[in-house]
Amino acid sequence: MRSAPSSQAAQETAIAILGWLAGEPDMLGRFLALSGVQADQLRQAVDDPGFLAGIVDFLASHEPTLLAFCAATDTAPETVMMAWQYFSAPGLDSGEY
Repeated sequence: MRSAPSSQAAQETAIAILGWLAGEPDMLGRFLALSGVQADQLRQAVDDPGFLAGIVDFLASHEPTLLAFCAATDTAPETVMMAWQYFSAPGLDSGEY
Protein backbone atom coordinates (compact mmCIF):
# COMPACT_ATOMS: atom_id res chain seq x y z
CA MET A 1 0.00 0.00 0.00
CA ARG A 2 1.32 3.44 -0.94
CA SER A 3 1.51 6.12 1.70
CA ALA A 4 -0.43 9.30 1.08
CA PRO A 5 1.66 12.34 0.28
CA SER A 6 1.67 14.98 2.99
CA SER A 7 0.31 18.46 2.48
CA GLN A 8 3.63 20.04 3.40
CA ALA A 9 5.67 17.83 1.06
CA ALA A 10 3.27 18.48 -1.82
CA GLN A 11 3.35 22.24 -1.23
CA GLU A 12 7.16 22.26 -0.96
CA THR A 13 7.39 20.36 -4.24
CA ALA A 14 5.03 22.79 -5.98
CA ILE A 15 6.99 25.78 -4.71
CA ALA A 16 10.26 24.15 -5.82
CA ILE A 17 8.74 23.74 -9.29
CA LEU A 18 7.76 27.41 -9.34
CA GLY A 19 11.28 28.38 -8.25
CA TRP A 20 12.74 26.29 -11.05
CA LEU A 21 10.30 27.76 -13.57
CA ALA A 22 11.39 31.25 -12.51
CA GLY A 23 14.86 30.40 -13.82
CA GLU A 24 13.47 28.99 -17.08
CA PRO A 25 11.89 31.99 -18.87
CA ASP A 26 10.52 29.98 -21.80
CA MET A 27 8.88 27.42 -19.54
CA LEU A 28 7.57 30.08 -17.17
CA GLY A 29 6.09 31.97 -20.10
CA ARG A 30 4.41 28.82 -21.34
CA PHE A 31 2.99 28.09 -17.89
CA LEU A 32 1.70 31.64 -17.50
CA ALA A 33 0.11 31.55 -20.96
CA LEU A 34 -1.60 28.22 -20.25
CA SER A 35 -2.74 29.12 -16.75
CA GLY A 36 -3.85 32.69 -17.44
CA VAL A 37 -1.93 33.92 -14.39
CA GLN A 38 -0.05 37.18 -14.79
CA ALA A 39 3.59 37.36 -13.63
CA ASP A 40 2.69 40.00 -11.03
CA GLN A 41 0.10 37.65 -9.51
CA LEU A 42 2.57 34.84 -8.71
CA ARG A 43 3.30 35.93 -5.13
CA GLN A 44 -0.37 35.90 -4.18
CA ALA A 45 -1.11 32.76 -6.20
CA VAL A 46 1.27 30.55 -4.21
CA ASP A 47 -1.25 30.57 -1.36
CA ASP A 48 -3.91 29.06 -3.61
CA PRO A 49 -4.01 25.23 -3.63
CA GLY A 50 -5.55 25.33 -7.11
CA PHE A 51 -2.58 27.30 -8.40
CA LEU A 52 -0.14 24.87 -6.78
CA ALA A 53 -2.08 22.00 -8.35
CA GLY A 54 -1.74 23.70 -11.73
CA ILE A 55 2.02 24.05 -11.36
CA VAL A 56 2.45 20.39 -10.50
CA ASP A 57 0.06 19.30 -13.26
CA PHE A 58 1.92 21.46 -15.79
CA LEU A 59 5.18 19.73 -14.95
CA ALA A 60 3.78 16.22 -14.57
CA SER A 61 1.95 16.35 -17.91
CA HIS A 62 5.12 16.86 -19.97
CA GLU A 63 7.77 14.23 -19.36
CA PRO A 64 10.75 16.12 -20.87
CA THR A 65 10.00 19.11 -18.63
CA LEU A 66 9.48 16.84 -15.63
CA LEU A 67 12.82 15.14 -16.24
CA ALA A 68 14.58 18.50 -16.76
CA PHE A 69 13.22 19.75 -13.42
CA CYS A 70 14.24 16.53 -11.67
CA ALA A 71 17.76 16.65 -13.10
CA ALA A 72 18.23 20.33 -12.26
CA THR A 73 16.95 20.03 -8.70
CA ASP A 74 18.01 16.49 -7.83
CA THR A 75 14.37 15.58 -7.22
CA ALA A 76 13.03 12.09 -7.83
CA PRO A 77 10.20 11.98 -10.40
CA GLU A 78 8.23 10.01 -7.81
CA THR A 79 8.31 13.06 -5.52
CA VAL A 80 6.63 15.16 -8.20
CA MET A 81 4.10 12.45 -8.92
CA MET A 82 3.25 12.15 -5.23
CA ALA A 83 2.60 15.91 -5.15
CA TRP A 84 0.50 15.52 -8.28
CA GLN A 85 -1.45 12.76 -6.56
CA TYR A 86 -1.99 14.97 -3.51
CA PHE A 87 -3.34 17.89 -5.55
CA SER A 88 -5.40 15.80 -7.98
CA ALA A 89 -9.03 15.02 -7.46
CA PRO A 90 -9.74 11.42 -6.48
CA GLY A 91 -9.92 9.13 -9.49
CA LEU A 92 -11.63 5.84 -10.08
CA ASP A 93 -8.58 3.94 -8.85
CA SER A 94 -8.54 5.82 -5.54
CA GLY A 95 -11.54 4.08 -4.02
CA GLU A 96 -12.92 7.56 -3.20
CA TYR A 97 -15.62 7.86 -5.83
